[in-house]
Amino acid sequence: MNSQWLQVALYAGGILAIGAGILGASLLFGPRKRKKGKGDPYECGVPLLSDAKDRLSVHFYMVAILFILFDIETVFLIPWAVLYKALGVLGLVEMGIFLGVIVFGLAYVWKRGALEWE
Repeated sequence: MNSQWLQVALYAGGILAIGAGILGASLLFGPRKRKKGKGDPYECGVPLLSDAKDRLSVHFYMVAILFILFDIETVFLIPWAVLYKALGVLGLVEMGIFLGVIVFGLAYVWKRGALEWE
């Protein structure tokens, strides 16, 4: 049991080390001069065309909520992946049912057009 948590701790430490390494490389090799327009607000590299206080489409919020819902599923997948041998066949069946519900929900929102931008 301890070796499983040791593996999780090593994995988390590796992720943190890679993130710190990338940030450090950016500081070492990145440009240091501030260019004109660096602090200006932008959206996808295009100059602003309207006020920042304009209303957003409900579609934007729906995609954000769907992202959070499907992102939360990893909270359940990671502990299951750590303990899948101990859970046995019953754990595999339960996770299959859970993933089936997730896939059904994804198919439903895809069919309803919630993932399409217009």
